[in-house]
Amino acid sequence: MTAELDAIAQKMVADGKGILAADESGGTIKKRFDAIGVESTEENRRDYRELMFRSQGMDYISGVILYDETIRQKAKDGTTLVSLIEKAGSIPGIKVDAGAKPQPFCPGETITEGLDGLAGRLKEYYDLGARFAKWRAVIDIDTTKHIPSYTSLRANAHALARYAALCQEAKIVPIVEPEVLMDGAHDIDTCYRVTEWALKTVFEELYYQRVRLEGMVLKPNMIVPGKKSPAQASVAEVAEKTVRVLKACVPTAVPGIAFLSGGQSDEDATAHLDAMVKLGGLPWKLTYSYGRALQAAPQKAWAGKPENVAKAQAAFAHRAQMNSLAALGKWSPEDERKAA
Repeated sequence: MTAELDAIAQKMVADGKGILAADESGGTIKKRFDAIGVESTEENRRDYRELMFRSQGMDYISGVILYDETIRQKAKDGTTLVSLIEKAGSIPGIKVDAGAKPQPFCPGETITEGLDGLAGRLKEYYDLGARFAKWRAVIDIDTTKHIPSYTSLRANAHALARYAALCQEAKIVPIVEPEVLMDGAHDIDTCYRVTEWALKTVFEELYYQRVRLEGMVLKPNMIVPGKKSPAQASVAEVAEKTVRVLKACVPTAVPGIAFLSGGQSDEDATAHLDAMVKLGGLPWKLTYSYGRALQAAPQKAWAGKPENVAKAQAAFAHRAQMNSLAALGKWSPEDERKAA
C-alpha cells in the first residue's frame, strides 16, 4: 500500500503538470456563475466541468480535485466525469472536508469540520475512482485581534493530520492544505511568521498521527502581504520568502508542494511559481493546485453559451500551459503577450 500511495503522490507532482481544483462547493460555484450571468443548475455545472475535462489543457493537469456532486456526474454522452479525467491521463481526487465553521471561544476564527464518518466516505470515494483527497484548514490573520490564536491553529493542524491518516489508511493520498489567507492588511513578514508557525505545527501533528510523508502532497499558501496592505511585494521577494519558509519547515521526505493561488491574479500566481522554481536547489517538486487562477478565464469565455465551448477550452488550455511552464521554471511574461 505504501508503494502505491508514494507512486500516486509522485504522479501528482510530475514535471510540468499541476492539479486543477474543481471542487467548489454549491455556494462558491454559484458566486462564480453569478459573476458571468449563468444560473447554477446541476446541468450547467456539469457542462462547464465537462468542457474543461475534454480540453487540451488536461495535458498539463496531473490530477483534478472534485466535489461530491461532480464525482458522481456523467457527461452528456453518459460517460462518467471520472472516466473523462482518467482518459486524459489525470488522477481523480475529491474534497472531503465539510467546510470551515466558527470555532468555540475563538471569535473570528474557524475550525474545518468533516472527520465524523470520514472513513466510510473515503471508502465510497475510492470505489468511485478517487485516488487522492483534499482537506483545507483556514487560518486568518488579524493582528488587532491577535488572530490566529494557538487554540485555533493547533485544532486545525490536528484535524488535518487526522484526516491525512484516515486517507492513507483508505489507500488515498492526502493533500494537506493549511491556508493562511491573504485577506487583511498585514505585511509580508507577518504572513511569513504565521505560515512558519502553521507549517511547523502541521508537521508536528502529522508525525503524531503517523502519516507517511512520502505519500502526501502539501498545498500551502505563498508568502504574500494581505490584499489591503499598503506595502505590496515584488515577485522576487514573494519567491525568496516562500522558498525560505518551506526549507525551514517542510521535510525533504515530502515529494511535492502544490501551491494554492489564494486570490492572486492569474498572472501573479504563475509568475510567483516560476520565480520559485528558478531559484533551484529545492528538495521537493514545486507545482500548482489552482482553482480560480486556472478557471477565471475559461468561465468568462464560456458565459454559459454552447457556442463558446471551444473558446473556453482554449482559455483553460492557455492558463494550464502557462502554469506548466512556470512549474518547469520556463515561463516569461513574453509567453503571456504572445498568446494575447
